[in-house]
This record gives sequence, structure tokens and C-alpha cells, in this order.
Amino acid sequence: MTSRNLSVAVDIGGTFTDIVVADGAQFLDQEKILSTPDDYSRAIQEGLERLFARARILPSEIGLVVHGTTIATNAIIEGRGATTALLTTEGFADVLELRRMRVPELYNFNYEKPSPLVPRRRRHEARERLSADGAVITPLDMVRLRATLQEVAAQSVDALAICFLHAYANGIHEQRAQEEAERILGDKVYITSSHRILPEIREYERTSTTVLNAYVAPVVRAYLLRIVGVLSELGVTAPLRIMQSNGGVLGVEAVLRIPATIVESGPAAGVVGGAMITRRLTPSNAITIDMGGTTAKASLIENGHVIKTSEYEVGSGINVSSQLVKGRGHALRLPVIDVSEIGAGGGSLARIDTTGRLRVGPESAGAAPGPACYGRGGKVATLTDAMVILGYISDVGIAGGTVPVDRRLAEQVISEQIAQPLKTDVLAAAHGIYLVAAAVMTRAVKAVTTYRGRDPRDFALVAFGGNGALMAPQIAESLQVRRIVVPPLPGVFSACGLLVAPTERELARTIFERLAKISEHQLKSWLTDLADKAIQQLLADGCSRKLITVRYMADLRYAGQAYELTINVTPAPSGAFSLDELARAFHEEHNRTYGHSAAGEPVVLVSVRVVAQEPAPIAEMPRISLRHESAYPSSPTRELYFGRDHGLRQAPVLGRGALRSAGVLSGPLVVEEYDATTLIPPGWRARVDADVNIVLDRMEGQDGSA
Repeated sequence: MTSRNLSVAVDIGGTFTDIVVADGAQFLDQEKILSTPDDYSRAIQEGLERLFARARILPSEIGLVVHGTTIATNAIIEGRGATTALLTTEGFADVLELRRMRVPELYNFNYEKPSPLVPRRRRHEARERLSADGAVITPLDMVRLRATLQEVAAQSVDALAICFLHAYANGIHEQRAQEEAERILGDKVYITSSHRILPEIREYERTSTTVLNAYVAPVVRAYLLRIVGVLSELGVTAPLRIMQSNGGVLGVEAVLRIPATIVESGPAAGVVGGAMITRRLTPSNAITIDMGGTTAKASLIENGHVIKTSEYEVGSGINVSSQLVKGRGHALRLPVIDVSEIGAGGGSLARIDTTGRLRVGPESAGAAPGPACYGRGGKVATLTDAMVILGYISDVGIAGGTVPVDRRLAEQVISEQIAQPLKTDVLAAAHGIYLVAAAVMTRAVKAVTTYRGRDPRDFALVAFGGNGALMAPQIAESLQVRRIVVPPLPGVFSACGLLVAPTERELARTIFERLAKISEHQLKSWLTDLADKAIQQLLADGCSRKLITVRYMADLRYAGQAYELTINVTPAPSGAFSLDELARAFHEEHNRTYGHSAAGEPVVLVSVRVVAQEPAPIAEMPRISLRHESAYPSSPTRELYFGRDHGLRQAPVLGRGALRSAGVLSGPLVVEEYDATTLIPPGWRARVDADVNIVLDRMEGQDGSA
């Protein structure tokens, strides 16, 4: 056998763990296995063992393992993080409690802010003070600090976050406090300082981010060490890289230095893959729809590039970065792909609330027990049960038949829990669940489009995940989107996205000065200094200097504004940075985002940023062969229900390869594959393009069109 240099990607979701192996850009095989929430490494080990045996892969042939995980997010949402203490400047212990004066539901008088991750009894104060420019006003009181750290030690904490008021300008006091904490608390307590992970203004966001970093660190460390152990047991010696929230990957040691960088690791990979798909579309603009078994995610891609933000909240019913929806979660001010995440997936529980209204999610059946139709003990109606009854999902089995499906069990729970209370039939109840879930998902799409000044009608939907291509047509109808693109391997698409993610590091520095008072020489100096630091960090992570590229950005706002916009900074061929061009780009982005601009107003440079990256070894999404386009239909036809307008319709069930051979087909029909199912309802036509994407186009003047 010829020696191969294979890449393996492992993506863990709330319901399924997806594993993909590729030889260069050629897809080899995949494994979809139910996740094991009690210990996610078990599913990874079992899935890899199955895959290696079936595809005849030797562990020594693996040259790279890339992993996307929700471990940090889950720790925050479920309150399973480390017992954490906070050390902050005297008088600022309640910053986490005070937060920002923003609420997500303006007229909800019962709204309660989320509880701080560090309770008041574990928030401690240090006597010190710096000015905003970093000058020492009050020296750090070391005697009091030592006494305070003894109090922290008595609380038996697992982690300590240190965040002083103006440490972004000068980290000297935090550095001394950390050294003393390490001496007193020892190496069993994870200690992190704000000036090392977020040297930027805004004490609440910086404190919250530092606390989040400390809160998830012990959990992330234990988890990653288990994964390293599993790979070692299997004989895999290849380097392990972890997906960050910003769409880049880093080695395990680099991640452990700032574990908060992987809080949104899970959703990021799919968006990276979606950007690659979108670059081949005309125009290169798309909304990605990633819907699995537990959550649904939406993100925006413009001109083939992902949209990133440093304004993010995590640990809420909907994780968003929009400044119009604030106050639900904990602020995370680290680079994050602009993803709106909501509790809506195939396992989302359906119920009738106390007012008699049908609700779907955010609670989920997860991998255990899963939907009722899986026959694993699920007793509550879910979206998957509804889609089985509607005929959208096979009533025999999914994942190539490895997960059996029992329609009778689905009908039983939906009849008893939904149809009977609503005094309707099972089909109507199931369709109602489907419509409500689509409406919930539409909220996530609006959070990254209309909330940010974008019209969703100007974008295509790129749908993936196990359920993305089933929900996309209804979402498209709601938003009047005319095209849907379903890439190859949609059910494991996020895992494929891991394979093409670059190794990346992003750094920032607070400036907070009006552009009129800055020279172009100063701007260049700040940016190049940050770039040098980012490059050195990548080199320490094993990257090649010849392959590293750098992008420059700036956070700008009008004088008097509270929040800024991030603008790309493009150097001239001479290497100079134009302040006039930077101001012009800011005015244009402000107008596009908010609908107005003020070219005559002074502009403030709040921060500068750089992104240094080395491209992935695989430069394009893994290609599938004709063998992988083969059909997995459980039957040649199925009866589908489309509500009152179209009722029950007999529809063909095809594989992607069969649709490719057929040319263009009008709905209704279903494309069934190993890892996902695509629904083409009445009023839509479908074809397979040159990149083997399924392309759905809305038919004008036909049933179902606007």
C-alpha cells in the first residue's frame, strides 16, 4: 500500500459526532455516530475505530487531526465551569453585576439578568490604580494583596481571573498580582490576567471575558487532554489542532493559554466551509444555515468572506453579536465569527405551553434519549418526529440505516402531546411543529441580516447540517430568498470545514485617539508591531514563516458614540496606511450598517487589530467521487405533507447522483443521502451544479412563489 498523508476532522454536536477523513482534497470516508455527552471522547474513539477499520486506514497515515467542539459553550450554558474567583480594582467588584444598561426585551418587566459566573463572595478587591494612559496613581498594595489571596485560597477555587481597571494600558500591576497568586495558590489553580488576553478598554467586557476564560479553562484542559489520550491509544501521533471561534485553528498548547478563544468553536467550521462554497457563486454573498440535532446557526458571508465581530454574548437562549439584542448572556470580547445561534434542531422538544400555544425548543432531546422515533426511550415530541410524520425524513432509518426510525412512535407522542390538546389531526400538528421551528430559525437569520442592515433577499441560503436542507425552503419562503445551495456532504459539512480552516492568531491594541491627531507613521507602527507579535505566536505553534499572511483592521466610531465598527485597513504598495482611506471606508460601512453617515464628524480610532494566518494544507473543500453521490433512498417514492395549500403529495426519493443525471426537476421531491436529506417542496426546482451542489431555485408564477 502506498503511504498516505491523511487529514481527519472531528466535529462534535449535541446529538451526533461527525468524523471525516480526506486524502489531500479528495474525500475518503465519513462516520456519523451518536454523541456521548457523559464523555464526548468515547464517541470520538468509537467513531475513529469504525472508520479506520472500514476504510483500511493505518493510524500512522494520519498527518493532521482537526477538532471542533462545543465543550466551552456547554460549560457556560449548563453552569458546569470551574469554581472561579475574581480579583479586581478596589471599587469595581460589582462590574459583573452592573453589566451594561441594555435589555433584550424592552417591555418585559419580568426580565432577569443572567447570574454572574462569579458570585459576590468570590469577588475580591485589590488596592491599586492606574490612569487611562497607564501611569501609576496608586501603587499595588502587596500586603493587602497577600491577605486577599489567602482568602481566595481558603475558598478552594479552581480558577482565578485578574482584571484591573486600566490594565489594557499597562499590565504591570496585573503581572505582579499574577506572580503572587501563582506563589500562594500553586499550579492547581488556573490563573489568567486581562492584559494578556484582552488589552482593550471597557471594564465590563474585559472583566467578563477574563472571567469566561478562567471559568472554562479547567474544563477545556481536562477535555483536550482526554482527546490527546484517545488519539495516543489509537496510535495516532499527528498534531491536534482545535477550531477557534474566529474560524482559525491553533495547537492544543496555544489554545490552553487562552481557552476562551474556542467558546464558539463548534459553529465556526461550517461557516468557513460555507465561505469556500460561496466564493464560487455569483454573486458571492450567502447566508449559511447550519441546523443539526440540538441547535441552529446562521451567519453572513459577503464577497466570499466570513463576517467577524468582537461583540458577542454567550450563555443565552440565542447567542448573537448584534448590538440590537443585548443583555441575555455573558459578554465575550474576543474575535468570533458573526454567528447567530438558537436552540432549534431536530431534537428540539415540542410542547403546548400554559397559554395553549405550540412551542418548539430550546430544550432538546439530545443524543440520549433522542427523538421518540429513534426508539431509544424518548418520550417527548420533537421536530424530527414531526418531519418523519410529514414524510420529509425516512420512516425506516437515517445515516445509511445505522439509526433506525419508527414512525409509529413519532405518531404516538405527537398525537398525545400536540394534536389532541390542539384538537387537530396528527399531520396538521406535525406541520405546525415544522412551521414554528422554521419561524424560530428565521429569527437567527434576521439577527445576522436585517439586524445588521442587510436585506436577506440579496443573498442565497447555503444550507447544511443534518436538518439544514429540510428547513431551508420554509425559511427562504419567509424571507423571500430565491436560491438555496446544499453542498456535498451536508450532514458532515462542518467537519469538512475544519479541514480547510487556516491556523490563525488575532491580536488587538487599544489606541482611543481621534484620527485627526494620528499620523500615518504611528498607525503603521502600531499595526506592524502587532503583526510581528502575531507572527511570532504562529511560529511558536509550528507554522512556516513563508506561508504566513497578515490582514490589518481598525475599530472606528464617531466621537461621542458608544460602539464602533471594524474596518479593513489595506496598505498601499509602498507599505503606507492611508488615514483618509480609512475614514472613507468607515463612513461607507456606517451608512450600510445604520442607514446614515456623518462625513463631517470627527472619527475616533478605538483599537487596531491584526490577523496572521497560515493556510490549511487543503486549499479547497474535499471533493466527493461518483460513488459518494450514490442514492440512499429508503423507498423510490414517499408521501409528503405540505399543509393546507398543497396537502399530501406523492414525491420521488432520489440520491444526489440520480438528481445530477436527471438535470432539472421540479418539486415536490426528496434527495436522500447518508448524512442528510434535502427537501424540494412545490414551487421550487432543483439541479446539481458543476461543484456537485444541489441548487434549489424558486419558481416564478408557480405554486409556492411570491
